[in-house]
Amino acid sequence: MIPIETPRLILRPCAEEDRQLFYELSSDPAVLEFFPFSRSREAADAIFTVIQNLISEPGFEFLVLVLKHSGEPIGFSGLSRIRLDPHLPRDAVEIGWRLSVRHWGNGYATEAGAALMRHAFTVLNLEEILSVAVHDNRRALAVMRKIGMHPDPARDFDHPQIPETHPHLKRHVVHRLRAAEWRAQQASRTES
Repeated sequence: MIPIETPRLILRPCAEEDRQLFYELSSDPAVLEFFPFSRSREAADAIFTVIQNLISEPGFEFLVLVLKHSGEPIGFSGLSRIRLDPHLPRDAVEIGWRLSVRHWGNGYATEAGAALMRHAFTVLNLEEILSVAVHDNRRALAVMRKIGMHPDPARDFDHPQIPETHPHLKRHVVHRLRAAEWRAQQASRTES
C-alpha cells in the first residue's frame, strides 16, 4: 500500500521499528481505559508479530501514524473486516485508531480518520464504514462525529469478548457512514 498523506501525517504500513510503540499503546492505562486488560511485553510482541505476518487484503493494512515534521510515529489506524457475528454483518468494515497519550488533543485521530474515509470510499470503493466503541468513550465518539459518522443504535450490542468482570465495558455503540453520505458531505464542504 502506498502511504496516505495528510497535511500533518503520513499513514504507512507497520514495520519492525513500530514494535515498541505497539507495546506502549498496549500497556498504557490511559490508552486502555475502555479495554478490559493491558498486555505484557511478551503478549504485545506476539500480537505485533501476528499483525506483521498477516497477509491482509489490499487497503486493510495496519497503518502507523507518523508526524511529517519530525518523523515520530504516534499511533496506529486502519480499516479492518469486523468479525462479530451475529452482532454485525460479516462483510462490515470498521475504522479504528489508537494514539499515544502525549499526542491526544491535537486532532491527529480525526485527520487520520478523514484520510482513511477518503481512501475507503474513493480507492477501495467501499459502500459503508462502521466504527465501534464502548458506549461512554467520549473521545472515540467525538472523533467518529468529526469524520462525519453518525450513530446507528439499531446495531448497538453487548460485546461478546468483554468478560463479565468488566460489565461497564460490555455495551458498545456503532456509528456508520455510507459512501453516498460521505460524497454529499464532501460536496457541501466544497460549496461552502
